[in-house]
Formats: sequence, structure tokens, C-alpha cells
Amino acid sequence: MTTYTLLSAAKINLYLEIIGHRPDRFHEMAMVMQSVDLCDRITLTSLTMPTQRLHCNHPQVPTDSSNLVLKAANLLISKFPELANRGVDITIEKNIPVGAGLAGGSGNAAATLVGLNMLWELGLTQIELEELSAQLGSDIPFCIRGGTAIATGRGEVLDPIDSLSDLYVVLAKYESLSISTPWAYKTYRTNFSDRYADIANSATLQERQQRVHSGPMVTAITHKDAQAIGSHLHNDLERVVLPAHPKVQQLRDCMASHGNLGTMMSGSGPTVFTLATTQQSADEIIGKVQTDLPDPDLKLWSACCTATGIRLEAN
Repeated sequence: MTTYTLLSAAKINLYLEIIGHRPDRFHEMAMVMQSVDLCDRITLTSLTMPTQRLHCNHPQVPTDSSNLVLKAANLLISKFPELANRGVDITIEKNIPVGAGLAGGSGNAAATLVGLNMLWELGLTQIELEELSAQLGSDIPFCIRGGTAIATGRGEVLDPIDSLSDLYVVLAKYESLSISTPWAYKTYRTNFSDRYADIANSATLQERQQRVHSGPMVTAITHKDAQAIGSHLHNDLERVVLPAHPKVQQLRDCMASHGNLGTMMSGSGPTVFTLATTQQSADEIIGKVQTDLPDPDLKLWSACCTATGIRLEAN
């Protein structure tokens, strides 16, 4: 038997703009995504029987065919019929909070594709894996690539930027609180569709995408200007999530009062993050938030921006 262990990084959105509603029913997006080194551990072991088994240490993570990890394995098997007699045992060690808007499940699927590519000696390139993974979810191509990137389309079209380093994030989430991503996007469409670009008008779409490509957030990242990065954080989904979830708004306000670089909800939430320039600053913010909001349901983590999405752990 052969075993590989991989680490899959969490993802935050530094910028999230909903441009419009696509003909395929997805949203046209413009985002700046960033990997952080809060990671799950995925272990894959080859089996001599044609079966795929999944285990996880977190009770809220399904281990049946609904899990993206098994969908990733089955996608490869369907694409390569010669794999029909291959089997794999997969174990997920969760460190990224579940249902947090941090792409934990997408990252696990990304690690599975990368790991099975090695385990089953498929020889797929990173680009090929990214293209294949887009069939499973819009975040998964970025989770494979990692680092810092502009994402357009429905999130699967990636344009890498020089990766950030030495920038820390404090992540906070109420453990019992989850927010439906489909609900967030549907509600935004209902409430703010008048803001959408005409997707049929390619000139309008191109203009709005270009505004992000050359925008102040990308310039700030290119110059490694932490203060400017913080001042240009943006997330359209805060417009619908924060009014509907006062605890997330309260958490955001509290973290913003203690972080001087910038605070925002990541993705569709409910995780809120604030930026810091040092580990010490991140630790101090955690202590202050815990003092102000002494709720055992509130969990906090610190992490550093990283240039990798999936990496192989030495055995």
C-alpha cells in the first residue's frame, strides 16, 4: 500500500464583487482570493479493492457520497476507466472550521485530486487538475493553485498575483452558526439585482472586470502595502448577511475596534477576519476579542497568508 498526506489551506476573500447573473444560473464574480496556513490534513492510502472509503474526525462532516472528497475520487474514476479496479482510503483531519466560508470542503477535494494524481500515477498537470476540478465547484481550482489570485467567471478563471507573505489574519466564527451560501447569493440577487451589469453586454462586463484587475486592491497587494490592503477590503455579501445575522455584525464591529488594518466577513460567512502585520498583534487581537465577547461558542484562530494551496506533507 502507498500513502500520501497532504495539507489543504483555508481561503479568504480580500475582495468579492457580484457583477451579474449568468445565463448558466451562476453569478459572474470578481474576487481576490488568498490562501492562509490554517490547514486540514488529508491522508490517502491505496487499497487493493475497488472501493472508496472516507473517514473524518469532525462529526458534522458527511462521509457518504455527498462529500466533495468522494465526488473528486469518482470524477477521476469516471474520466479514466482504467481506474475502475482502484481503491482508496481517505482520512480528513479537520482544523479549518466547518461551514465557515473558508473553502474547507473545497480544499479537501482539491487535496484529494492532487493526491490521487500521485497515488494513481495519472500524470495530470496542475492546469489539467484545475480544469477538471471546476466541474466540482467554483472554489476548487483556486484551492489547488493557492497563493493570491484574481478570480473571475464564476470563480474558476484565475489570474495569479504575487503572493502575500508576512501578513496575518485573525479568524473568528461562532461554532454553532452557519450560513447557507445559496441563500446569501439568492438574497443578494433579490435585493440588489438592479446593481448587476448586463451580462449580455460584453463591453459592460469587460469594463467591470478590468476595474478589478487594475483596482486599488490589486495595486496594494502588488506593493505589499498592508495598510492599503486593509482599507480596500470589500465583500458584496455583507449587504445581506450582516443585517440578517446580528451576531456576525457584532463580531465584525468588535474585531474592527481592535484591528487597525481592516476587518471583513469572508465569502458568505459567517467567519469574520481582521488583518495584522505580526503574530504578536494577531494574538493580542484574539485576547481582546475574547475579553469583549466571552462566549464559549466563539472560536478564534490566527493564520499567516501563504503562497500554497495544497502541499505534500513529508512522512
